[in-house]
Amino acid sequence: MGILETIAGPIAERFATSSIGVLIVTGFASFIVLAIVLNVLRQLLFRNPKEPPVVFHWIPIIGSTITYGIDPYQFFFACREKYGDVFTFILLGRKTTVCLGTKGNEFILNAKHKDVNAEEIYGPLTTPVFGSDVVYDCPNSKLMEQKKFVKFGLTSEFLHSYVPLMVGEVRDYTKNNHQFRGEKGTVDVTPTMGELILYTASRSLQGKEVREKFDSTFADLYHDLDMGFSPINFMFPWAPLPHNRRRDAAHRKMAQTYLDIINDRKAAKGEKDSEDMLWNLMSSKYKDGRPVPDVEVAHMMIALLMAGQHSSASTISWILLNLATRPDITEELLQEQIDVFNGGDASKPLPELTHDDLTNLPLHTKVVRETLRIHSPIHSIMRKVTSPMAIEGTPYLIPTTHVLLAAPGVTSRTPEHFPDPLHWEPHRWDKETSDGSVEKGTGVSATTRDDDEEKVDYGYGLVSKGTSSPYLPFGAGRHRCIGEQFAYVQLQTILATLVREFKFSNLPGKKDIVGTDYSSLFSQPLRPAVIEWKRRKSE
Repeated sequence: MGILETIAGPIAERFATSSIGVLIVTGFASFIVLAIVLNVLRQLLFRNPKEPPVVFHWIPIIGSTITYGIDPYQFFFACREKYGDVFTFILLGRKTTVCLGTKGNEFILNAKHKDVNAEEIYGPLTTPVFGSDVVYDCPNSKLMEQKKFVKFGLTSEFLHSYVPLMVGEVRDYTKNNHQFRGEKGTVDVTPTMGELILYTASRSLQGKEVREKFDSTFADLYHDLDMGFSPINFMFPWAPLPHNRRRDAAHRKMAQTYLDIINDRKAAKGEKDSEDMLWNLMSSKYKDGRPVPDVEVAHMMIALLMAGQHSSASTISWILLNLATRPDITEELLQEQIDVFNGGDASKPLPELTHDDLTNLPLHTKVVRETLRIHSPIHSIMRKVTSPMAIEGTPYLIPTTHVLLAAPGVTSRTPEHFPDPLHWEPHRWDKETSDGSVEKGTGVSATTRDDDEEKVDYGYGLVSKGTSSPYLPFGAGRHRCIGEQFAYVQLQTILATLVREFKFSNLPGKKDIVGTDYSSLFSQPLRPAVIEWKRRKSE
């Protein structure tokens, strides 16, 4: 009996344990199936006629998150065809109502602050990256004051002074970076242009002293900080994940870098040795007379550096990738400079580029504009509903449990505004009509005409209020990007300088452009995105 008990005991124990495990697994599976069934029944049987239709989904909480995340534009257009311009989908457990078209842009982007806010959406995501008490980690009135401080460095006078600084950065970078050694080679444009944008922005906006702190190591810190914008951080911004630990370490080091510069300047008795954004913030005061604390200055400098870096880095990368497929456009760009600056004489060296020259290079502007039209870096703009909002012309009343989502990039990809919308063609902008309509055969649509649109001051100066244009790569309304003009200057300056130095082409056997990576808050080319380059002077 002893032997039998010795053998039978463990067997019985295993059987009992296995049975419990089976019961647990079976119970969990049954719970999931029941949840799915109830979710489907709720969608089919209990639709609220006062709310937009909900995109059908099988799994609660997850909803349409995966489909949306893989390709937002494909998702938007598919839903638009089925549900119309207004619909709701489940995004990580949130009811997210999408309003497409120019009317949808107007409804969301020009909504009053009492009805919607951006802080609740973006604050948890941006605060660990930018730092406390700035941008979305402060009252909206304070953010408007901070925007006013920053506009100091975005005036016409400063934009004029930035162009030669940017040209110098581009030349130094393409001379010293290992990917541009020799007379020809290849370059992975996304990380390379990201680094170049970082250097041109820091040198122009933030000054020589700050730029000297930025090397490839600092670019790595920037990358670690940038990972704080991972989509998972919408839900778990403070989770002790590896990328969040690197984000926090990078933030501390970057903030300390700015604080060290501030302390050094103060130790030098506060005497200005340059006119830059840092000096301006150090001497700025809020409306109540309180000086901007040093730590807020440091955090605003981080926010300033990062705010436009994503958009510009993505856009210049897409420009080069498209030029690699269209060598004819590259040669037209160079010829435009030769015609404007040298009267068509290609034997003469081109003069140094200035800010005034940019206004005389319309094709350069069109290349930037066309790239932003197709490859808008921000595909979704969200707002939290704080007061119930009725959508004009519909029976829908959007409750405070919803998030609103605008997608201006959809209108710039629709054939009613831009024929053959996914075809990259800068010359579609050659013949804009005065009333913003499409001229037959040109594919041209309305652009944002600030001079003709109503202006409003939200606390940081007059900006265009209108959202009627199908082309809004910089948003609109209260949170419209204040760096729009700087972005155009930066992108056109880099483009004009690169075109003087290089020809670009696709790798042998490759004709199509790379796809889009939507895995981050900011879309960019899928990596690797490699093209060939050849120095012009080698010919």
